[in-house]
This record gives sequence, structure tokens and C-alpha cells, in this order.
Amino acid sequence: MNAPAAAMTAGSRTAGLDAVLARFADPDADPVALLRALIDVIRPRRADDESTAAANWRALNTALAGSETHRRAVSRRLIELFATRRLVTFFTEAGILPNAGFFSELWRKLVHKLLPEIPDERSLKDCVDLVFRDAHDHRWLDAVPMADKLDFWRLVDLGRTDRGEAMTAVLDQLLESMLILSHRTAGLGLEPELRRVCPDVEERASPFLALHYELRRFIDRYRESLADASRQPEDERHVLVLLDQCREVLRRGYRAAATRGTTLTLTYLLKRLEQHLQRIELLTRMLGARFKEEGRETAIEHWALFMRAAVQGENQRNSIRRHFSELIGLLALRVTENASRTGEHYITSDWPGYRAMWRSAMGAGLIIAILALFKILASRLDLAPFSHAALYSLNYGLGFVLVALLHFTIATKQPAMTAATLAAALSQTRGKLADIERLVNLIVDTVRSQIAAILGNVLLAMVTASLIAWALSHHGGVPLIDAPKVEHLLHELRPFRSLALLHAAIAGLWLFVAGLVSGYFDNQAAYARVGERVARLRWLQSIAGEQRARRLGAFVHDNLGTIAGNFIFGCLLGSTGTIGYILGLPLDIRHVAFASANLAYAVAALDYQMPLDTLLESAAGVVLIAFVNLTVSFTLALWVALRSRDATFAAASALPSRLVARLLHEPGSFLVPQRAEASTGRP
Repeated sequence: MNAPAAAMTAGSRTAGLDAVLARFADPDADPVALLRALIDVIRPRRADDESTAAANWRALNTALAGSETHRRAVSRRLIELFATRRLVTFFTEAGILPNAGFFSELWRKLVHKLLPEIPDERSLKDCVDLVFRDAHDHRWLDAVPMADKLDFWRLVDLGRTDRGEAMTAVLDQLLESMLILSHRTAGLGLEPELRRVCPDVEERASPFLALHYELRRFIDRYRESLADASRQPEDERHVLVLLDQCREVLRRGYRAAATRGTTLTLTYLLKRLEQHLQRIELLTRMLGARFKEEGRETAIEHWALFMRAAVQGENQRNSIRRHFSELIGLLALRVTENASRTGEHYITSDWPGYRAMWRSAMGAGLIIAILALFKILASRLDLAPFSHAALYSLNYGLGFVLVALLHFTIATKQPAMTAATLAAALSQTRGKLADIERLVNLIVDTVRSQIAAILGNVLLAMVTASLIAWALSHHGGVPLIDAPKVEHLLHELRPFRSLALLHAAIAGLWLFVAGLVSGYFDNQAAYARVGERVARLRWLQSIAGEQRARRLGAFVHDNLGTIAGNFIFGCLLGSTGTIGYILGLPLDIRHVAFASANLAYAVAALDYQMPLDTLLESAAGVVLIAFVNLTVSFTLALWVALRSRDATFAAASALPSRLVARLLHEPGSFLVPQRAEASTGRP
């Protein structure tokens, strides 16, 4: 924006502010309408325009500082608004999750999108919705520096001594709100779900009950001081000590949920409890500052923090996106944490591990060639579409479970797991050179392990498929695959003359979903203690004996996620084509290992006389299918893992240059382990 345009914008903004602020002097004007008009003037055109949001807010502060009339008028109308509205729901509910539960609250938000609620202007909570009526107001409000918000509340000076009656009414409702918050917090602190993850709460006096009793005494003494100025209120320090004790229980709950498994119910409970404790602390500190020296500044700071949390929470109250992002974070962290631990097994840093990766990948390639043969034979059967889908799903699902239980490696399963490991390492990176170097080593190890797994899968799948095709055709005297089927298999591999890359992306999506499913079932196994419960089955103990039942329970605990994730992944691969056929959509999957086996079967069926251009095009298709499989699954898995840990690449800004330097100086390290890397540590 050039200088004249900027000056014109600033001038029009000042004129608009002066016109709106002048209306605050009208004693008959509705304060809600006045505040809504004021916010409409300072609201930037784009919610993500942070500089304009900050400039507009500073212009408001400048206008108030330059006019005693405007400042007194705004202050008077704000006090009128607070004194004439019901404040309890605003103090106790704005910005705090309701007790409805995750899915009930989600349903309410969905209904609100279709039928908006009718606001009650007698409630301050609903008045906030009317003033900040744009669903994206929280974005530009958050961009306004806290220092500027503090300046605004200093200027309007709501605690002036000539407003004793109005402030007493506000304080009375604030104290009532604290009593309600105290009751709710005590109830949340005694929930059976919290006692399950923190069993030691039952072994000693509950800090949540102690907090409730202390808050009740604090509130009673405060009310006495309002009625009689000679009475001193209770000091709030004991309340703050008990709040810290409650937070320690909350921290133990989060740690237990991260290690022993969690659910949406537990996540919702922990989040609500955290919000209640934060709200009680803010209100307690604000009330305690009122009777202290230099308490006005402290009270303003806590009031500004409270208003920021309450207004932004209320503005996002019906946001479905926020509902998911806040509450699924802990569950996603638990799921990706399981994937991260699994992903460590897919990353090698030395020669023994590298050779083991080749062996496990080649073992998987051998089984995949057999599964591809079963798929070709099953396609010959004259079955209904559903029966074909079930047969394909069982073939894939049971085969993948067998691969996993034999500790073989399917290359495309790596990205969904290693992405979580990389995200965990990135979340620990603090920008130091040593941290960046360890992260570079981890990425190099990951790339090298991934290449080894792909080559092991593809090469042995092709060799095994060629041997099977030769053996069957030599024994039976006829080719395993007829000409139409050969043409069909080759067409599926043509990257630009078919939908092979789209179908590879669908397979990549299912790989990502399978990783989440695996982590979810691992979480459930830990949370519900499935292994221990299996070991206690009486009929199992009577059949196998108590010791074998315990071993089976341990096996279920260790492998439930692996079995469930691989089997469901197989079902997704096996049913996608049939679902597309039923819906009339071009849906199918392309998996690099199966694509390479199919190419080998097709070459063998043509008696190894395939035209060179067809062979090159098909080989290019296999390479591109591998690239799309890995890219889609890795990108999605990394995004979820980073979001669950609140991690970004900001702390690792030097990472790209370090990777390029490693590639230029040690290109071989991306293909085979270097001797110096045998002892390289990883984050």
C-alpha cells in the first residue's frame, strides 16, 4: 500500500471511530448495539490481517486517550452493560467446555450450523456473541498485542470509586460464579475416570474437595468485606496453593493418559478440569488484587486475561474444527506415540540393522508374490461383487497379518510409522546445531532404510513371481495368465494412460488410515488392559492352562494393534475396487509391491518377449506408484503427528541446508550405512 492510500485509510478509520464513540454519549442507546458498532469499525477486512488489527486497536486507544468525554462515555456504558446483564453464565461457561460430553457437544454444534440459537440479550454471554458476531473475530483479536488490550482497560477504568453500587452488583455475581465453578471442579475431580488413571487420589484427602471448602470460606469473607468496609477479606494465597495441588493431579492424569491409554471421555474430562482450574485462578487473583497496594494494575492484567479467554472461547463456541483439534489432540498423541515406537523398528543406522532390513523386506516380497497370485486366481472365479470383495480382503488382510507376525517389512507401511518418529524427534529439537545434526542423521537413516525396504520388496516379489509363473506354466503346459488378463495388468501400470497414480494415492491414504487404526488399537489395549483380561478368561485357562493363558494375553497386548491395523488395511485394499464398481466411480488401489509382482507375472505370461517400450513404461509405472504410495501416506502421517505434538519446522530451519550438504558430501550415506554411522545416536 502506498503512502497516500495508507494515510487515507488511517484518516477514514479515525473518522469512523470518532462517529461511533460520539454515540456512546447518548444515555438511551443500547450498549450492546454501541459495542457492536465499535467492533465493526475496528474489525479488519481479513481476519488474518494482523497488522491492521493491531493498528485499529491502537487507533481506538488513541481516540480514547485524546478525549476525556469519549473515555468516560465508553466506561459508563460498559459498566451499565455489566450491571444490567446476568453475568454468572459468562464467568462460568464462556470459553469452558460444557458437561454434555464430546459427541453431545458435537451434535449441538452441528445443529447450530443448521438452526442458529436465539440469543438472550439479558445474558452477558449471549451479548458477547452479538458484539463479536463474525465467526473469525477470535483470529484478529488474538493478533492484538496484550499490551494494547491492557491500555484499553486502563483507559476505561471500570473500577473507579464513583461506581460503588454498580461494581458491588458485578462483584456479587462474580462471587456466585466462583462458587458454581468450585462445585463443578470438585465434581470433576472426583470422577471415576480420573481416579482410574490417578488411583492415588483415593488414598489421601482430595485436593479438589479441599479447594472447594477453601473457596467457600474465601467467598464468604469477601462478601462480608463488601457489606462492611472495615472487614478484611480472606487472603487468596491458600486458594492458590490448593490450585497447584489440583494441577499436580491433573498433570499426573495427562501423563497416565499418555502412557496407559486414553479415550475421548477421559480427554474431555481432563480438558474441562484444566479450564475450570484456570478460570478459578484468574477470578481469584483478580478479586485478591482489589484490596492490595498497586492492586489496580494487577486486577486489570487478570481481567484482560480473563476477557481474552472468555471472548475468544465464546466466539469459537460453535466451531467444529476447534472442537476436534482441542479434544482429539491427546488421543492423536497417544495413537502417534504408538506409531512412533513401531516406527523405530523401521529405521536402521548400522550394517547389521541394514542387512536385517533387506532380509525382512525380501521375506515380505516373497509372501506378496504369493498373495498377488491368489488375487489373480480369485479374479477368475465367477462370484458376486460382494463375494469378490470379501475374498480379496481376506487374501490381503490375512497375508499382511502373516507378514507382520513373521516380522517381515512391507515398504509402504514404513512412512506411516517413521513419520511419527520424525515428528517426535522434531518436537525435541531446540534449534541447536547438535539437535539439527541428530535430526539429519535420523532422516538419512530413514531414507536409506526406506530404499532398502522398497528394493527388497520389489526385487524378491518379481523374482518369486517369475519363478512361480515359470513353474506353473512348465508343469501345466499353459500360461498362468491369458492374453486379456495380461493386457489388463499392463494397462493398470501405465501411469499416464490409466488412473494408476490416482489409485496409488488411494492406497497411500489407506496406508495412513491403517497406521492410525494400529495406533488406536494399541491405545485401547493399554487403556482397557485387554491382555490382562484375556489372560483371566476362565474358559481359556481351563483349556490352555493359566501359564499359556498369560502368554496369550501378553501376545494380544503386544500385537493387537499390529494385527488389527494390517487386517483392516487388507480389507480396505480388497474392497475399494468393488465399492467403486457398485457406486459407478473409478475407485481402485495400486500398491507398489503387488504392482511389481503383477508386472513379473505379465512378463512371464508373454514368455519374456515383452516389447521394450511397454516394459519401460510399466517399470516407470511401478516407480511412480511407489513414489505416490509413500508420499501420500508419509505426508498425512507427518501432519497428524506434528499436530498432535504441537511441533513445527520452525526450530529446524537449518535442516534443509544440512540435508543438502550431507547429500553433496556423503551421497552414499543415503544408500548404505557408513562405518562412522554405526554409533550415531538418534533423538
